Amino acid sequence: MGVALTRAAQWTTAGVGTGTLEITPLNESLLNEIIKFTESFSSKHLLEAAFVFKEPLEWQTKLEPSAFETGYEVSEKRVQSQEKDKDGQPLLLLTGSTIKVRSFGQLSRLLHMAAEKRLKEAQACLEANRDPIVKILGPGYGTIEGEDLSMLRLLDKVKKDDASDTEIKMKISLLLQQLDMQLLNSSLKQISQEVRLTPAAVKNEVDLLKRFSGAREDAVLESVEYTSDYEFSNGCRAPPWRQVHGEICYLIIKPRDTDVMYVTCSTAGVFLNGGRGKERDEIDYERKSDISKDLVTFLRERSATFAENMGKQKYTFFDEPKYEKHYQHMEVVEADEYGQAQKFYDYSEKNVFEKPRSPPIKSKASDSKKLEPSLKWKTAPGSREGKGAKKEIKEEKDSKPSPAEGRKKSSLGSSTAAKPKTSIKPDDISESSSESEEEDEQPERHQEINTDLPSEYWQIQKLVKYIKAGNQTATVIALCSMRDFNLSQETCQLAIRDVGGLEVLINLLDTEEIKCKIGSLKILKEISQNPQIRRTIADLGGLQIMVKILDSLDQDLKCLAAETIANVAKFKRARRTVRQHGGIKRLVGLLDCSHMGSAHRFTPLQGKEIEVARCGALALWSCSKSARNKDAIRKAGGIPLLAQLLKSPHSNMLIPVVGTLQECASEPSYRLAIKTEKMIENLVKNLNSDKEELQMHCASAIFKCAEDQETRDLVRQHGGLKPLATLLSNSGNKELLAAVTGAIWKCSISKENVTKFREYRAIETLVGLLTDQPEEVLVNVVGALGECCQEQANRGIIRRCGGIPPLVALLTGTNQALLVNVTKAVGYCATEPESMMIIDRLDGVRLLWSLLKNPHPDVQASAAWAICPCIENAKDAGEMVRSFVGGLELIVNLLKSDNKEVLASVCAAITNIAKDQENLAVITDHGVVPLLSKLANTNNDKLRRHLADAISRCCMWGSNRVGFGDTKAVAPLVRYLKSSDPAVHRATAQALYQLSEDPNNCITMHENGVVKLLLGMAGSTDETLQEAAAGCIANIRRLALATEKAKYG
Repeated sequence: MGVALTRAAQWTTAGVGTGTLEITPLNESLLNEIIKFTESFSSKHLLEAAFVFKEPLEWQTKLEPSAFETGYEVSEKRVQSQEKDKDGQPLLLLTGSTIKVRSFGQLSRLLHMAAEKRLKEAQACLEANRDPIVKILGPGYGTIEGEDLSMLRLLDKVKKDDASDTEIKMKISLLLQQLDMQLLNSSLKQISQEVRLTPAAVKNEVDLLKRFSGAREDAVLESVEYTSDYEFSNGCRAPPWRQVHGEICYLIIKPRDTDVMYVTCSTAGVFLNGGRGKERDEIDYERKSDISKDLVTFLRERSATFAENMGKQKYTFFDEPKYEKHYQHMEVVEADEYGQAQKFYDYSEKNVFEKPRSPPIKSKASDSKKLEPSLKWKTAPGSREGKGAKKEIKEEKDSKPSPAEGRKKSSLGSSTAAKPKTSIKPDDISESSSESEEEDEQPERHQEINTDLPSEYWQIQKLVKYIKAGNQTATVIALCSMRDFNLSQETCQLAIRDVGGLEVLINLLDTEEIKCKIGSLKILKEISQNPQIRRTIADLGGLQIMVKILDSLDQDLKCLAAETIANVAKFKRARRTVRQHGGIKRLVGLLDCSHMGSAHRFTPLQGKEIEVARCGALALWSCSKSARNKDAIRKAGGIPLLAQLLKSPHSNMLIPVVGTLQECASEPSYRLAIKTEKMIENLVKNLNSDKEELQMHCASAIFKCAEDQETRDLVRQHGGLKPLATLLSNSGNKELLAAVTGAIWKCSISKENVTKFREYRAIETLVGLLTDQPEEVLVNVVGALGECCQEQANRGIIRRCGGIPPLVALLTGTNQALLVNVTKAVGYCATEPESMMIIDRLDGVRLLWSLLKNPHPDVQASAAWAICPCIENAKDAGEMVRSFVGGLELIVNLLKSDNKEVLASVCAAITNIAKDQENLAVITDHGVVPLLSKLANTNNDKLRRHLADAISRCCMWGSNRVGFGDTKAVAPLVRYLKSSDPAVHRATAQALYQLSEDPNNCITMHENGVVKLLLGMAGSTDETLQEAAAGCIANIRRLALATEKAKYG
């Protein structure tokens, strides 16, 4: 409480007198917290409430004697409590207006009796007793600057003295420290929201206001002047005895529509003061208005003309002033905060002139201060400071453990950390290249200590030092005290690490004391949220010990160890360590729980087993980001156990279980297991959960598994399509939306599912998601629409809902997956003439053509396929294609690609382009014939079909038939007739028919046995194939007859 009053409370005077608490929102909040603590003290802590203070708390009260009721001896001007100490002195004594209180019990009763006056009483008490802890516990517990040894002395007394008085003192001290931390955190949250002005920012505003002030009509003010022309070296114009209050300067402002205003500019903001006195030189510094954040805001609120003329300005009035976050009265403020030589008002953090701080440290200029100080990380045994990412890369390559040191089963008196010996199998040295790296390997931060550290930093370091030297009882007490701090704050985490606390905590895990292990793990679990702490824990061999703890008989230990592993295993090296030391098998063993089938109330023992399984699933979830770990989980028998846990009715169990499954579903073996273990039904069931995170993981698992036809059918049969369609309406949660749209995309591959989605009106919702969404959502939405618009009815829905323009707009993106999906969707829409008109109007075909330049073959192929229906359904397609400058040359050059899909799609596009004679002539000039001929020896049936179609079309210009013969494309085409694909037969027969118009080609065909192959196809039920085969045979036969006639006459 003393620290909070010294550093966080706002006092009205400094350097003179005792000072009073100003009633500000911050102070009122602090007082209410203290009142709440005191009022409930006697009911929560009976023994401590009866403790008699070393000295009474004394102040001037506003309470009358009549306010005191039972339990007090009341006279006209005197009140004393019936409750007395061992010397017979009353614990509460009121004489006149002076009151003395000597116990928390009496303080609690007094505040209850004060009722609505309690705030004033608490204020008066604290103003009169600036360090109340001294009077409550004695001078040894006073709030001091620097290192506070009171806790260490108290712990020493616990070891040496068994007196109950000492134990009660310790409890009260701990309770008051907890209150102190609570008050500091509360004030820090409030103060951190405040923006503080600087002299430079104020001067900038005043200068600019002067520039736009004057007599002209559009002026914002008549005048603005400083009260003093003298400027101190720190930029302030206020006298030094006012700078200690944070005041920067005083202004006389004459608005155009109101009276003259006397204004104070301070670090806290801008407000009205009392103006000048009669003698004109004295200023009444007292605040007369609310505080505004800056001058412009202040004037806007008080002058309508100022606000109006400001709105008329066509220029930027002024640059946004550079505010700096400043934590009022907190010790984290830099001594040289504004980069000037000396600040008088920096000393306003203390209410009286105190021992000066260390000299100002020059630091790099920055526009803002972080809430937590940036600390220098000291080098600890086994850590990587000063070695940076280079050493980390080396560790990742050879993955050898650090040199082992002999670890003794330590007694609590010896807490020096050492790394356990490890043995690694040779086949574990290498790591899968597919393993994702969630955290980048970055060198740790090395920053100068250029700020005063908060008290928590030093208090935690003292506790760590005491753990090193204390006995069992003292160690447990110190661990409990450490947990009272906010361990999620970086300051607290760094304090533990900087003094070697991580080594101590990890070493405690290797003792035989259960309480110490539990206390250590609880702290490690909290601080391992920090990425740098995680790496240090791994460096110090903490994971190996935690893996061993998983074999413990104590359920709490197993839970805490698994949860800590879950936090630490966020990066590749840690996940590998867990696997190499048998952690995966042990974690899978934790999943074996036989009480998951129903939602009935469990016994405490059963509840523990379920919690152990949940923590095991959490750890496996983190570990499953590694490909090798996924395989290890499967080999350890994790799949059936995960399937069993998936039947749990508890969402806190299901989230890590489904999270693990969806992570592992990237592996084919897991997708097969999810289907065969009948997990799809439970995944579908949990889509209806009220937990969005669970819905997201279920949808993500379906997304990855629904590539399989049978899985898609199972999702439909178990009623999973309707909840997926319903979840599309939750557009606020982007992660959930990405998973749901992905699941819908893959499920839409089946036509039966598309029909269902149409019934649930999911297509209309998907069209609405084509704008203002992140790329991961858009990829899935467009992919789903691409599958859906293969049916004519759905294409009509997309067009009527206005889906064509946003689809065309997405063609200008850069995301490869999105471009592949959007070109596919636009291509299907282009098969409808009405949609094609919209695409053409929006210049969609030109955008598709430009994607042929994209470096990714998948995008090139998808764009070429989409161009085909565009050419087929566009009005005057030939002219449209010719309008694309360099477009025909571009598509012909793509025939040089090595990608079979690109070649097939380009051949299909050339088939459509060649329908126009002028375009056919152009692509012939660009060398399409030899390029097509080079592809003739392919064995890919898809390419064969479209290549044959392209050759067939290109034969219809000039001497192209002869050209194909000269470039030896005919003989390979004959072999196409031996393919098992009827579509290849049809296209090849048509190409051969066109080529047979040239006599030399007929000879080549005959020599390669084409007649026998075509005779069988002449009887086909496919009329096009039948006619082409018959025509080719007829041409060959006519050539033979003409040859015989010429030979024999």
